[in-house]
Amino acid sequence: MDIYIYGYLICLLLFLFHSETACHPLGKRPCEMQAFRIWDVNQKIFYLRNNQLVAGYLQGPNTKLEEKIDVVPIKPHTMFLGIHGGKLCLACVKSGDEIKLKLEAVNITDLNQNREQDKRFAFIRSDNGPTTSFESAACPGWFLCTSLEADQPVGFTNKPTEAIKVTKFYFQQD
Repeated sequence: MDIYIYGYLICLLLFLFHSETACHPLGKRPCEMQAFRIWDVNQKIFYLRNNQLVAGYLQGPNTKLEEKIDVVPIKPHTMFLGIHGGKLCLACVKSGDEIKLKLEAVNITDLNQNREQDKRFAFIRSDNGPTTSFESAACPGWFLCTSLEADQPVGFTNKPTEAIKVTKFYFQQD
């Protein structure tokens, strides 16, 4: 008799949570990508120049060069970031003794928080009032930053309070 009760309970749970098991097979996270606008506190906007993400002041017809940031949340305050519809992902990579931002041709929805090789694409979002900062999950203590000068590459710094780099951004859903 107990076997029938367990079978009934399993069927009931599968029926009740069918949408969860169908949408997230094998425990995969939902792949809801959202687009955001990002600009630093000095009003520099992200755009692509020579396959490199840079921040600068875009005006007039150049405003169409603005890159929207594609976001796939993976857990509270942690997310994958990309551009071009999630086809180019922001990655934190070590190059010798340096930490660099690299754009990698990877589909953002194919990334998995549980794979060690995908950790370089993960960022921890910290909100402080109206601004947001992004810390690399792969390289703790390293934050996404822009230069004080316009039209310079977006990168990382491990000194977020120094005045030579900007680590505070406005981050607004598009």
